[in-house]
Amino acid sequence: MMWMQWGGAWAGMLAAVGVALLLAWPARRLAWALPVELEPSLQERSQQSHQRWRAWFQLAALVLMVLAGWQLQLRPALLAALLFIAGGMLLAWIDAETGYLPDRLTLPLLWLGLLVNLDDTFASLPMAVLGAALGYTILWVVNQSFLMGTGRHGMGYGDFKLLAALGAWLGAPVLPTVILVGSASGLLVALLLRLSGRLQAGQALHFGPYLVAGGLFAFFASLAIPS
Repeated sequence: MMWMQWGGAWAGMLAAVGVALLLAWPARRLAWALPVELEPSLQERSQQSHQRWRAWFQLAALVLMVLAGWQLQLRPALLAALLFIAGGMLLAWIDAETGYLPDRLTLPLLWLGLLVNLDDTFASLPMAVLGAALGYTILWVVNQSFLMGTGRHGMGYGDFKLLAALGAWLGAPVLPTVILVGSASGLLVALLLRLSGRLQAGQALHFGPYLVAGGLFAFFASLAIPS
């Protein structure tokens, strides 16, 4: 890999905090405005609820970005990782709150992943391209099978594009891990919500946050493996 390490863990964590603070305001604007473009009635949603979502997801993003700074230290790969975390967490936030995964975020995240991996940063370029293609195709096939069996869609096209973006960043070999962790965490949350009476039978559970959770798990697991 041509990118060289520039500094220590403390410098990386400090840089991560700086980037997180820099991206905080644009993230707040996008999380409110992009879903409204897709569904104007969302303009009337509760500000209090929106602020709760914001607090939880921005805190989680900050913690993950600092962790990435500690593991990657101060080098160009860290900037790519911070953008990946920020983009994934923003999409998870929007989907959890509104049920939308805007193309204006998923598609740039996909293309950015391919560009980052031109230098084999997190995956080889062939594996990144294959990951993007398989990520979209796998969920499309699952959805079509569910549609034929039940007469209704099991997930939205935004989920296909999100998994394609994760595949572009992380490569095809990690897709089974992403899907397994995402599905398991989604099922666990759905079970807990059902037991607490907060999720009714047949009610949709937004899958985007759990795909992002699977992607971030696979990403940090790959950083923990010695190169």
